[in-house]
Amino acid sequence: MTTKFGNVTVETDGHVALVNFDQPPHNFVTIALVKDLADAFDVIDAETSLRASVLTSSGKSFCAGAELGSPTGVGGQGMDTVSPLYIQAVRLFSVKKPIVAAVQGAAVGAGLGLTLVADFRIASPEARFVSNFVKLGFHPGFGITYTLPRVIGEQRAALMCLTGRRIKAEEALAWGLVDEVVPQEALHGAALTLAREIAENAPLSVQSTRATMRGELAAAVKTRTDHELKEQTWLRQTADFAEGVRSVNERRQGIFIGA
Repeated sequence: MTTKFGNVTVETDGHVALVNFDQPPHNFVTIALVKDLADAFDVIDAETSLRASVLTSSGKSFCAGAELGSPTGVGGQGMDTVSPLYIQAVRLFSVKKPIVAAVQGAAVGAGLGLTLVADFRIASPEARFVSNFVKLGFHPGFGITYTLPRVIGEQRAALMCLTGRRIKAEEALAWGLVDEVVPQEALHGAALTLAREIAENAPLSVQSTRATMRGELAAAVKTRTDHELKEQTWLRQTADFAEGVRSVNERRQGIFIGA
């Protein structure tokens, strides 16, 4: 049985929910997409027969982030649209059952943040993980300043966030950002295998253990996204932000002036 939530599709494989989002051409983050994902995971949480999920996307990119400079993208009409996005993001971090993400390509900005919603990440060699906000003259969002250090440590998270460096799959594996790297054709199978391994255990025990280990993650993300939004709001008014958006769109290094 297939259930649709906008551009999100949910199918089942035994005790595992298969959650796929398809928003071509680059699976850009929108408020609607994150809400649809949160709605889908709420339904999965309520279904007792489902014990774990696999999160996938269609196309070459896992998620290329948010179109910050586009008039139709997140923030295109001002920062008032970013707060609703973060409300939906906190809903994702409130999900009760384990999630395995299968990352087939670029996970950029908010797309990186989306992978960090998951408990585990399986990647193909083509995957890339990028916190590129500083290249846009912007501040990281989607809770990344909290969730990324939690997974790979403060030092490596600072390296990613302050350089905007692209981290390849094998390096991400060595850092603990990725749990396994497999060939592209084996990616979904590997993610499903891990989800099944989780789902074969006592479901209430799994959820209880996960809740203890994640602690007050959703509340912490809420606090951090509130702060990220404040920083993003004033930075969006700077000349460097305008230059950052231009330079990224023109595929060149930004010429920043600190204003």
